[in-house]
Amino acid sequence: MDTRNLGHTGMHVTPLCLGAMMFGAWGEKDHEESARIIHHALDSGINFIDTADVYSQGESETIVGKALRGRRQDVVLATKFHSPMDVAMGAPGGDPNQRGNSRRWMVREVENSLRRLQTDWIDLYQVHRPDTGTDDDETIAALTDLQRAGKIRAFGSSTFPAYRIVEGQVIARDRALSRFVTEQPPYSILARGIEREVLPVTEKYRMGVLAWSPLSGGWLSGRFRKGQEMPTTNRTKMMPKRFDLSTPANQRRLDAVEDLAVLAEQTGITLIELALAFVMQHPGVTSAIIGPRTMEQLDSQLSSPDVHLSAEVLDRIDEIVAPGTDISDDGNAYTTDALTDPFLRRRRTA
Repeated sequence: MDTRNLGHTGMHVTPLCLGAMMFGAWGEKDHEESARIIHHALDSGINFIDTADVYSQGESETIVGKALRGRRQDVVLATKFHSPMDVAMGAPGGDPNQRGNSRRWMVREVENSLRRLQTDWIDLYQVHRPDTGTDDDETIAALTDLQRAGKIRAFGSSTFPAYRIVEGQVIARDRALSRFVTEQPPYSILARGIEREVLPVTEKYRMGVLAWSPLSGGWLSGRFRKGQEMPTTNRTKMMPKRFDLSTPANQRRLDAVEDLAVLAEQTGITLIELALAFVMQHPGVTSAIIGPRTMEQLDSQLSSPDVHLSAEVLDRIDEIVAPGTDISDDGNAYTTDALTDPFLRRRRTA
């Protein structure tokens, strides 16, 4: 595969990134099978792996670390911190000091990630979500210290709104700190909202973009079609509301998927190839993160970097899902406290 410069760091990565979210308790529980999938991805030309401390509560990092024994030098390795490790995904509670973007939590978690990954350094360390309780000054200063200490090579953000991306760049400039060199946002044909502000901002600051969920959580895998029974997958179990066909939002998704499937067939490619090629072909995107749970799923995606979508096909996609729009906002991965906290919404009229 060809490679692309990762946020002008000099590290070159493939247009497909192997995401390890589904290795471990959240997906493929067999460590040896997970390692075989990782090795197959590497043997097929992928040189970029992305994981996070919270994926299966650290188990994903452990699997990746074992799989990369003897091959660490060949891989650009990325992981993330932010989420609590003492509660299950989405569950409330936990120690508030064991989460977030504070220096205290970060310096603890980077050591845990290094241990689980069995490596002396992390190529790209990412802030998994914004944290309204921690100043970005503190977070960026701590990340800069980790970089200077040699524990990480570069750092980035994930699912940050455009204004926070700009704030991070300004803080780094004004305080003579290292800066976020990448952003990892959700992006797919069904979720094009980042085209409005995030992608223009990341291009302005020459940041790499690692698009997660390019298959829209499985909606663009070809398994969800009209007239067929809704399949049961790990994602449908973990996020049932996103796949409930009784809701208008999911009916709109299904309508769009049907039109896209017909377009893919007319173009002579699979729906998966259409979806991944669309993401990778955007000039502002560096790499699309795929999250296969099985070898079959991986094989179905490996051909996508060789697919080129014509202007006519891209125009037809724009007719199905307009640029800069999301089919539904119920799958948003981050919502600011200004919308979720009633006090912050109503304080001006209270």
